[in-house]
Amino acid sequence: MLQNYFPVLLFILVGILVGVGPILLGRLIGPHRPDAEKNSPYECGFEAFEDARMKFDVRYYLVAILFILFDLEIAFLFPWAVVLREIGWPGFIAMVIFLGILVVGFIYEWMKGALEWE
Repeated sequence: MLQNYFPVLLFILVGILVGVGPILLGRLIGPHRPDAEKNSPYECGFEAFEDARMKFDVRYYLVAILFILFDLEIAFLFPWAVVLREIGWPGFIAMVIFLGILVVGFIYEWMKGALEWE
């Protein structure tokens, strides 16, 4: 019974090893020469000038959501284009519906002014 779970356990162990191994290897082998410049806080190359808990404009989040939306669109378009001949017309129609929904969302964002940057 437990033999059925061995591949899952092996997968988890290899995943942990791949995630933690390079970090440990860098700590053990890499040079450790801290100085004041390395340890100083920075953001975009200059010292922070406001509180870290300041409010962000909602447009940053809208731009992030738009990026994710169109990134996913491209992630679905590449495999679809590769297998288009095998899936035929039903696959083509499904992708046209998918792209239509995304275009409607894009037009909505455009009309609401989410793409305007002041």
